[in-house]
Amino acid sequence: MSLQEKETIELGIIGAGGMGRFYAQRLSKAGWKKVNVCDLPEKYEKLKEDFQDSPINVLPDGFHVSRRCDWIMYAVEAEYIESVVSKYGPATKMGAIVGGQTSVKQPEIDALTKYLPPDVHIVSCHSMHGPGVDPRGQPLVVVRQRATDEKYDLVLKILSCFESNFVHLSAEEHDRITADTQAVTHAAFLSMGSAWKANFQFPWLIPHFVGGIENVKVNVALRIYSNKWHVYAGLAIMNPIAKVQIAQYAKSVADLFKLMIQEKEDAFRARVKAGGEYVFGGLQKDHVPILLSDDILDEFSLSKMPKDQREPNSHLSLLAMVDCWYTLRLNPYEHMVCQTPLFRLWMGITEYLFRNPSMLEDCIQAALYRKEIRPDDMEFVTCARGWAESVSLGSMEGYQKRFTETAAYFEDRFSESTILGNKMISMISKNMYKK
Repeated sequence: MSLQEKETIELGIIGAGGMGRFYAQRLSKAGWKKVNVCDLPEKYEKLKEDFQDSPINVLPDGFHVSRRCDWIMYAVEAEYIESVVSKYGPATKMGAIVGGQTSVKQPEIDALTKYLPPDVHIVSCHSMHGPGVDPRGQPLVVVRQRATDEKYDLVLKILSCFESNFVHLSAEEHDRITADTQAVTHAAFLSMGSAWKANFQFPWLIPHFVGGIENVKVNVALRIYSNKWHVYAGLAIMNPIAKVQIAQYAKSVADLFKLMIQEKEDAFRARVKAGGEYVFGGLQKDHVPILLSDDILDEFSLSKMPKDQREPNSHLSLLAMVDCWYTLRLNPYEHMVCQTPLFRLWMGITEYLFRNPSMLEDCIQAALYRKEIRPDDMEFVTCARGWAESVSLGSMEGYQKRFTETAAYFEDRFSESTILGNKMISMISKNMYKK
């Protein structure tokens, strides 16, 4: 990357939410001298205040960004990508490169193809993490829809400052992988949070919700609820493949629970073992484990409860995830190249459970015979189905209501859980680099 390019090329970001600001600040810090950003016109004055001590240039709206910039990224909610691109896209500078940062690529690519002038190049991207995560070593998906080699290489140069691992995919491939990984993972954690709220529980105070695996569940669930609801809603509702996965997850939860309450041990055990063998057997047996040990996971606890007071849990959420993958014949290891930090944690604790025979046996016994935890599992079934129905109906409003009500319940612990969550992600990333 030449100094002249960094001095002269105009970069533009339409949308100044979490990821828009993250990109603008990272690009500016990397030495790009002409970084421009805008948000809704009514937020112009506030945005200028936010960036008044920064070299980043704040513009009134997307027209100003579109007319002057050589590289433009739409960092807007997936729900609004078409309306925003239809408004500003036709004003795009001749020969510019345009992309988006939404978590669902096909609607984004369709909008860019439909509304941008034919002389404009289209290269989209998606950082597979949130703005609070160190991007180094994380996957960064790049979608080359239409671009010359020269323009495509320029995009890679621009994005190289994130020090992420480039993953080159089509829009369709991206959406299938994010459905297989992110959408179902989010649905599981969202269901946990809703169930705890419905039961008026703070899980770190309850014996069977404390311990290594439980620490990951609690911290990640709270991490999700501390973020913006639309990040997860768009990914789930606007991706048709995701709807299938989320519906199957809810069905797997219900099917396993029905076997549990009837205490049909042989059928339950056979189903759990079949799923475990499909996902973790065969070629995966020699895979280096993602997480390290229960002792390490114990470092990330919101609870002060001593180890000897902990009790076994059914881990229905994890058993159902493996059953879902097995039923849909999905191999999650195939998607590790596009892993998000949350998916890596989710995959890690699931793998940890299924590769520890004594822990899995305790889990099976608890699921079948510990009646005192049945109310918790029943509420989880109800909440998993509720989230699946919200997604199936395509209701952004319903999704938002369900999300924000649960978020409000846990709000007081967000700051502490975010700190622990960041430490967990850092730990698991370091473990990944060692391999």
